[in-house]
Amino acid sequence: MTEPLVVGVPTEIKPDEHRVALTPDGVRELYAHSVSVLVEAGAGLGASIPDDQFAAAGAEVVASADEVWERAGLVCKVKEPQESELRHLRPDLVLFTYLHLAAYPAVAEALLAAGTTGIAYETVQQPDGSLPLLAPMSEVAGRMSVQVGAHFLERHNGGRGVLLGGAPGVRPAHVVVLGAGNVGWNAAWMAAGLEAEVDVLDRNVDRLREVDKIQMGRITTLASNRGQVERVVVDADLVIGAVLVAGGRAPVVVDEDVVRAMKPGAVIIDIAIDQGGCIATSHETSHHDPVFERHGVIHYAVGNMPGAVPHTSTYALTNVTLPYLAELARLGVASAVRHDPALALGVNTLAGTLPNATVAEALGRPHTPLADALANSEEPRQ
Repeated sequence: MTEPLVVGVPTEIKPDEHRVALTPDGVRELYAHSVSVLVEAGAGLGASIPDDQFAAAGAEVVASADEVWERAGLVCKVKEPQESELRHLRPDLVLFTYLHLAAYPAVAEALLAAGTTGIAYETVQQPDGSLPLLAPMSEVAGRMSVQVGAHFLERHNGGRGVLLGGAPGVRPAHVVVLGAGNVGWNAAWMAAGLEAEVDVLDRNVDRLREVDKIQMGRITTLASNRGQVERVVVDADLVIGAVLVAGGRAPVVVDEDVVRAMKPGAVIIDIAIDQGGCIATSHETSHHDPVFERHGVIHYAVGNMPGAVPHTSTYALTNVTLPYLAELARLGVASAVRHDPALALGVNTLAGTLPNATVAEALGRPHTPLADALANSEEPRQ
């Protein structure tokens, strides 16, 4: 049996990203499986996790990101590598993180050029189509979207001056949620809990049936098509874009003419922005500068929404990534993906190829079946 891969956890350097890829409990679990873990000093401070907690769990706390990247065979992150991190990529490295390569083609090019094995949280997929490593952050982003929308609907923040739940004798805000997956369901549920008038749209009528059963009429479910989207969006106070295509670019479901026809001071939250966005007028923003105005409508399009609540998000993320991380570290990529078809779908790049067909299509590049890519690659160093 081969020696486990050394796991490395660097500090996240994307602007306003305060999550860390592993908790002390995660370190302890890996340590129990004889997996060595390197954590960059200060990596957890943004998530309110001090270095001494990592050390007590069995991690080696090292002084620099350079040391983490150099010594680790498996680097575990939260967000895609930033430009200054691309120099660390190499053929014998496994990178396990959110990649969203359809939205960040330059990262894809760097991974391919370096021959790095890139495994994306967002394309690990169960046989039933569920996305277990995307789910907790989708839940956080969906729930956050409603409180963010309520904030920017306030007049002094640029909005229409509408209270989500209204008041006795006053109609509540009209909230439209585009997409009834994990993001959209959590957004709709939170908005309904605040007594807003909520419409949720999806092309999957079976999914709408599930929402309707749970909410028993508190949320209006509507089959999504162009005409329906246009009618409800122009009447909305708050629109939450929650459309997802696993591994691919999000489809644009609201065009610029529809945004132009919306109420002045209405708010759009485009949660799909880390996959390119589902609103034609969106562009990515940051937590420090989260909104912009277009056609009188406030747009919020922060690409790492859960980064605003990093303590909650870090624990929620580690809860689901840890079993897969342990598999990869103990077995290596080839054995791990043979044992776990869901993890196999997470392999986005390997030895200069694109084994995930959806990602390859989104990038306009050739697809190489995973079995062929593995046959032509070397196992990352131990």
